[in-house]
Amino acid sequence: MEIQNIILYFFIYGFLGWCTEVAYAAVKERKFVNRGFLNGPICPIYGVGVVIVVQLLDPYAHQLGLLYLLSIVLTTTLEWLTGFALDKLFHHKWWDYSEVPFNLNGYVCIPFSAAWGAACVFVVKIVHPLICKLVLLVPKWLTIGEDVAFGISIFVDISVTVAAILKFNKRLEKMEEIAAEFHRISDQIGSDIYKSVMEGMERQERIKEQTEARKEELRGMYLELQKRSPRMTTRMLRAFPKMQPRLYKEQFGRLKEFRRSEWLATKALKKARKAAKKNK
Repeated sequence: MEIQNIILYFFIYGFLGWCTEVAYAAVKERKFVNRGFLNGPICPIYGVGVVIVVQLLDPYAHQLGLLYLLSIVLTTTLEWLTGFALDKLFHHKWWDYSEVPFNLNGYVCIPFSAAWGAACVFVVKIVHPLICKLVLLVPKWLTIGEDVAFGISIFVDISVTVAAILKFNKRLEKMEEIAAEFHRISDQIGSDIYKSVMEGMERQERIKEQTEARKEELRGMYLELQKRSPRMTTRMLRAFPKMQPRLYKEQFGRLKEFRRSEWLATKALKKARKAAKKNK
């Protein structure tokens, strides 16, 4: 095959592959979905794949079993390499067979490889001979003109698509940076809150312990002061039972009550001792 025809086959099969993908998506999704990597109506992987298959496997066109097996090997290899390359270049997995049994890295799987093999046999045996006859009817100058026109359009499409993907990746990167900054700020705030809470709890615990110790100390001092009432105080309380101070009324009342309870306790103890002595 002449080079201009090979290039035209690439565009023809790329377009037919795009139509196949759109039809498959229409049945599956019930709506139009542009399944191509590019914006235009072409799937380059189909163009490259079919051209390689018809170029390399045409000698085996009459050996159906071998043709099928070789088609599987070629299409599977091409699909894996394409998926891997796109993934590494643009950091996106454009298709994923991870949930399909017997897959390799999610790029290829046995069920689809078997389907591609059958499709290639159909193309080599039926489709390509018809397209080959049609292409040979086109004048050479017109074929070259079509190749140039399609080549320019796909070059522009690739440029626009790659630029859009890179811009999209930059946007995702910026969004990731913003999200990471949000996370960093949230983590910092959370860490500060946690630190403050823990320090506050520890400080509160220390203060509580110190307070309790001080309270015990003060309680002891308070009780000591209550017990340490001199005779003059006792006498005054007994002498003036309705006495009301102008200052420290609460403490005066507590002291008065303490002395009264102490006096009652002493009185009860004396009474008990007297009764016990009498019983003897």
